Amino acid sequence: MENWKSIWKREEDLAHIHGWDFSHIEGRYEEEKDLPWNYREIVNQYLTGDAELLDYDTGGGEFLLSLGHPWQKTSATEGYPPNVELCRETLLPLRIHFKECQDPAKIPYPDESFDLIINRHGDFDAPELYRLLKSGGVFITEQVGGDNDRDLVEQVLPGTPKPFPHLNLKEQRKAFEDAGFQILRAEEAYRPIVFYDVGAFVWFAHVIEWEFPGFSVEKCMGNLLEMQNNLERDGKIEGTIHRYLIVAGKL
Repeated sequence: MENWKSIWKREEDLAHIHGWDFSHIEGRYEEEKDLPWNYREIVNQYLTGDAELLDYDTGGGEFLLSLGHPWQKTSATEGYPPNVELCRETLLPLRIHFKECQDPAKIPYPDESFDLIINRHGDFDAPELYRLLKSGGVFITEQVGGDNDRDLVEQVLPGTPKPFPHLNLKEQRKAFEDAGFQILRAEEAYRPIVFYDVGAFVWFAHVIEWEFPGFSVEKCMGNLLEMQNNLERDGKIEGTIHRYLIVAGKL
């Protein structure tokens, strides 16, 4: 027991990320391997060379940069302070129009600035997006749903309330329709998330702290030992991710 505890506490101490970098547990866990859509392909379907593009809640800008869109037609926002500094270091020297923003209902750009707005696993406000899009513009989002990782949460923190119960396709689709959007595509999926060692899960649960509030090795030691027993029996720890996709157009 003490040996596991010391191993897991080391993972707890290492549980920090720069940008949105999960390389520390690469090969030790898997998720999003079989979603029924490809976010990158959908974005590229709507991203023309002359489009004014905004990536809202860009993280560290990793995905945005991978698109290779002309920098002078590229804008981005981010609100998480460590990622804001990273974006300033990486995006501003490229002359990408980067602005700090922590309120999705008050994005600091003028009306009808963009042809395409993208958002992956970030916050959003449908009326504000409608304001920012040009006529004929499109918003694309892949979101983490309110049921995400719930079976894993119950294993270590049973009875924890859902932090975002409204994040599901039915409710969010209605929010976009109420804001004036036409829904061009809408899908929802539940898929496995798999961990191959408990230490990787400990690191993950600390990084995704809003899903695992109050989690610590000390507090959850008994449940982590039970998780270890299940791992030794089954060869893995498996939970369920919840994702949904919305592509919405401004008529």
